[in-house]
Amino acid sequence: MVGLGVIGTTYGYVFQASGHTVEHFIRENKQADAPSRLTVKLFDGRYNGKGEAKQAEYSLAFAQPDNSYDFIVISVSAGKLAAAIQTLNEHNLQGTIIVLNGIWEEKSVVDQWFGHRPYILGYPVAGGSIEHGVLDSVLFGHLMLESQEKANIANYADLMALLSSCHLKTEVPYDMLAWIWIHMAINAGVITTAAKYGDVFDPARAAQTVMTSSKALMESVLTIREAIRIIEARGVSFRHYRKDLLPYTIPPRIAGWLMKRMFANNELTRRIMQLHSNVDDLIYVCKSVYDCGKEHGIPAPLLYPKYEHFAAQLRK
Repeated sequence: MVGLGVIGTTYGYVFQASGHTVEHFIRENKQADAPSRLTVKLFDGRYNGKGEAKQAEYSLAFAQPDNSYDFIVISVSAGKLAAAIQTLNEHNLQGTIIVLNGIWEEKSVVDQWFGHRPYILGYPVAGGSIEHGVLDSVLFGHLMLESQEKANIANYADLMALLSSCHLKTEVPYDMLAWIWIHMAINAGVITTAAKYGDVFDPARAAQTVMTSSKALMESVLTIREAIRIIEARGVSFRHYRKDLLPYTIPPRIAGWLMKRMFANNELTRRIMQLHSNVDDLIYVCKSVYDCGKEHGIPAPLLYPKYEHFAAQLRK
């Protein structure tokens, strides 16, 4: 696991608890400040669709340079993927890389970052926070993952066996990168609406405000529609993602009511919304969609002013 971020640490704990050897790579100058153990408070959705609250201890081991692994997991924030790959190269850490990240760049750019290194794209269905030696996170029972044909890694079967041993299922979209773009657009619609109705410096409370307001959720749906049109301008064919986009094609008032009901009844989804509070990540998602829309000249009368308000608040 590269670093001690929420996603890598959550999956690292799950892998270790299932009997696998897990090490975290942390730069030498930061290892002295890194904890040797973390308390894990996990709301686990792998065995029960409603989620189960669990608490355990996670013993951390640290990777050293010049090592080789079956898999290396990268999940970094705010557009830092290229730098993370460079760090692996500098320290000669080898292995198939699993990328659990938001990525806005084109596939040709991502391929250039990785060079000769084998990698597979995925997307985590987890989230949370780490504070004062406690990992407080939510984990769903599945992981988004690139298909074997498109990933072209030699140990795909081993990866499936790893995930299965941890009771994690996989969902494989038609194109992983396009799926990530679509979901970044969906997130941008929700984030900018939450920033309008709540305090941008308290993302958890802002998320709670949106989740309990039919009006705000209806506006989120309308804003998501604008953001999705920006993705379409990148050449993505939506016929492969109808299931993902269906909630945003029905009348907004009905969609808002259904979303409010879903948040009220689904504690897993509600908790992950409240725990996703990394402001750098939130602004990166929104800025990526905003800049792309402006570049392509896509009208977005809801999204643009809300993002501009969000960015202005952060600059104060």
